Amino acid sequence: MNTTSNFTESSSSHFATVDGIRIHYNDVGEGLPLLCIHGGGPGASAWSNFKQNIPAITQAGYRMIMVDMPGYGKSEFNDALIEDFFDYMGRMLDQFLSAIGIDEAVDLIGNSLGGQAALGLELHNPKRIKHLVLIGSQPTSAGIVIQPQPQEALNNIINYYAGEGPSLEKMRRLVESLLYDASLVTEETLNERFEASRDPGQMRLLGLPRRDLYSDLNEIAVATLLVWGHEDKGGALEVGLQMMKLMQNARMHIFQRCGHWAQVEHQEEFEQLVLNFLKS
Repeated sequence: MNTTSNFTESSSSHFATVDGIRIHYNDVGEGLPLLCIHGGGPGASAWSNFKQNIPAITQAGYRMIMVDMPGYGKSEFNDALIEDFFDYMGRMLDQFLSAIGIDEAVDLIGNSLGGQAALGLELHNPKRIKHLVLIGSQPTSAGIVIQPQPQEALNNIINYYAGEGPSLEKMRRLVESLLYDASLVTEETLNERFEASRDPGQMRLLGLPRRDLYSDLNEIAVATLLVWGHEDKGGALEVGLQMMKLMQNARMHIFQRCGHWAQVEHQEEFEQLVLNFLKS
């Protein structure tokens, strides 16, 4: 692993073999293990989702393990998969932690689809997670009478490879729809995400069958912090409120003037919020 004074994407890059495929992860810091799982949009990776949060979190005594989900970043994908997304990701994440030598329970942050994967782990093996932070993660639509439609960010993800295929302009529209303040989108971020998105194979994980977790949410007993942006166009705020009602030990923080990436748009406040929660 790398110390906080000497971290880069390449220096912190590692691979583990899980269920017959190579899974990539970045490992930074020393201390309590904190598993970080990215969202599901084109060009996404754990490093791109959480790199700005590394200094504050690692300096607080955490080892950040940022894993690329199958098909994303540098991780491989098994094309023969037909398993339910939640069942597969729960089993895969459990095996991943064992593969890198972590047998104890970990703290976990999941953004969007990564949060859904984290719920899969909690249902698969509840003893694996100490604290769970979910950022704009929407694992259910059941029971929701009113929620914003269309969800612009989700539509941009679905349509990214349609028509003429990927383009920098499509990526710009997508990334800007994930934020309330589009001025936070740098050209570096756009180009990084666009280059990483050229392979449509990364979206195969989204093609797995996926059950609605509505009837499973009351089984979630782990201490959970639901983080939502009031202007989130990728995950309905109403779903977050429903999750808080159904889960056994959940609380919620809503950021005003914030989209789907609270860890970017309200970085310092997000980091302090999460660190306080993990110590509770």
